[in-house]
Amino acid sequence: MDDILEMNRVTKSYGDFQLRDICMHVPKGMIVGLIGENGAGKTTIMKALLHLITIDSGEIRLFGKNMPDDEKQCREMIGTVFADSMFPENMSMEKIDKVMGQIYKNWDSSLFFQFQNTFSLPLKKRIKEYSKGMKMKLSIACALSHHPKLLLLDEATSGLDPVVRDEILDIFLDFVQDEEHAILFSSHITSDIEKVADYVVLLHQGKILLSQEKDELLYNCGILRATSEQFAQLREEDIIGYRKSSYAINVLVKDRKAISQRFASAVFDSATLEDIMLYMMKGGC
Repeated sequence: MDDILEMNRVTKSYGDFQLRDICMHVPKGMIVGLIGENGAGKTTIMKALLHLITIDSGEIRLFGKNMPDDEKQCREMIGTVFADSMFPENMSMEKIDKVMGQIYKNWDSSLFFQFQNTFSLPLKKRIKEYSKGMKMKLSIACALSHHPKLLLLDEATSGLDPVVRDEILDIFLDFVQDEEHAILFSSHITSDIEKVADYVVLLHQGKILLSQEKDELLYNCGILRATSEQFAQLREEDIIGYRKSSYAINVLVKDRKAISQRFASAVFDSATLEDIMLYMMKGGC
């Protein structure tokens, strides 16, 4: 399977923060979800991929080419959505269309205004009059309207109501259906990642804790409602993390099928991506 994006042992230091030995790949036809707490390094990764910052060491390859080699051509093939609007507040959609047409060779005005209609965005209002959700929909319309091969999404569904978020997620799924496109999707809304991602990368304090196929991860993991006796019999390698309460010990295990074979009376709850993230980052408590 061809990779659109590769990161090999990438490091970057900012004072007391360090992005450490990041190894990650995004294959064609796939959506890779990037999750982690605030300050984990998700936005730093996005900026490094766009060459907005210079990495200290390691290698970044986009479309089979080393960055920043042929950077202009690579940028043509990347659509970006960041949490904050990147457009001057005094611009309207009509003005943005003219500006973007001068920036991107493949800018498609008809597609842009099709998104304007789909998202019910006001045509002549200035951006400063837009709500946060409207600004996000505008960014998504711009990202898709120059026919990119790769989407880099940093909190692209933030500020959107559940109905619109669902519509946007369907657009992202359609984007990768031809198996020639790909998405790296960073979000705090883990339920959105759970809906659309093929792979999940968990970042914590600048380091990757987990990189795995999403369906396999959710199928294998489970939260065991363990008694003290059951908890004492678990091996360290069985446990991702646990939480103790006055009634039971909730243990996130790597392989619930194997554990259920060892404990006939074992009771499990399904684990979400949010559960897995919290248990992995907090460990035992």
